[in-house]
Amino acid sequence: MPGTVLLLAASPVGRGRLVDAASVLPVLAAVPPPVLSATGTGTVNVIELADPLEPQAVLTRLRAAAAAPGPLTVYVAGQLHLDRRQRLVHLALARTTPATVRYTAFPWHWFRDELRLRAAGTTTLILDLHADAETRQVLCAPPLSGRPAPLDCGPHSAVHGRIAPVPGRRTVAVPAYMTAVATILRSGRRPPEEELHRLAFARTAADGADPGLELAPVRREAAAADPHAAVSAAARRGRHGDADALAARHERAAALAHGPASEEALHWAEVRADLAMLAGDAARSCRTWLAVARARLGAGQPADGPGVEAAVDRAHHQWGRIDDVHRARELGPELAALRTVVPGRREGALEHVRRRLARLQEVQKQG
Repeated sequence: MPGTVLLLAASPVGRGRLVDAASVLPVLAAVPPPVLSATGTGTVNVIELADPLEPQAVLTRLRAAAAAPGPLTVYVAGQLHLDRRQRLVHLALARTTPATVRYTAFPWHWFRDELRLRAAGTTTLILDLHADAETRQVLCAPPLSGRPAPLDCGPHSAVHGRIAPVPGRRTVAVPAYMTAVATILRSGRRPPEEELHRLAFARTAADGADPGLELAPVRREAAAADPHAAVSAAARRGRHGDADALAARHERAAALAHGPASEEALHWAEVRADLAMLAGDAARSCRTWLAVARARLGAGQPADGPGVEAAVDRAHHQWGRIDDVHRARELGPELAALRTVVPGRREGALEHVRRRLARLQEVQKQG
């Protein structure tokens, strides 16, 4: 089965750069793609992002990689920052400054959102990250109630790597751990993931670099009773109705046990929205994301909260994929109303909805 590799190296341009993340890309590019992806042989699609400018561009590439069949390996080198308002962890991009983290950096929870429906055992992330003392403190603290761990990458993703401290003043670090990984892989043999991590982490320390905080090589595999595994398996086999029925059953059970606006119930509603997208039913996906957004706002979550923003952004994305004029016009006003409350991170989102609604109205008149 073909594999997919996503190489993401990102750091700010200018004085805010803590690490020259992109310097590792030529070393990784010298590794044969089947070795990068752990497939050994066969076709491998390699996606490379060097110092990207826009969070949405990264999201588009990540979403495409997550939807691809077969194993997925994601290599990330860069630096982490907290947004000042919500203190959520972000991966800094080329235009990121301490004052613009929320709008110019890539929210880490987007990794979790895009990877959560992948099959167990098919997703690996290898991370070489730098962070200041404040960010490292948040990463080491127990997660807040209702929030996943700061670097959570989905229920079935294996995560390996390290988080290094910032270098001294006027010094730009290099991704030493990722360079060690690439050097080991250039031999043409790929050790098992845990062994590869141990070798690279040890080599980083032996070369005199501060190896930093080790990200434990833990894979949270799905058991025969894991409901996500059953839902994902049904969707992968094209049994979209069965997958949605399973997710709906878990949503009802969670609503009865914890309340309809609980995180447990809303999680399964979000899964159903993703399943509708995978089934090609953009209208149903949009409608479900709109309902999730309303539920989160109704439960008192702030308009700029990650769960609310993600729901409205995804509803907007799916609305743009609805071909049927009547159904798009039906959902458009509700999306516009939500966009007045939840403008999101992209400028002009509300205006985009209004313009498309006007075009849809003209099309319907002409029809």
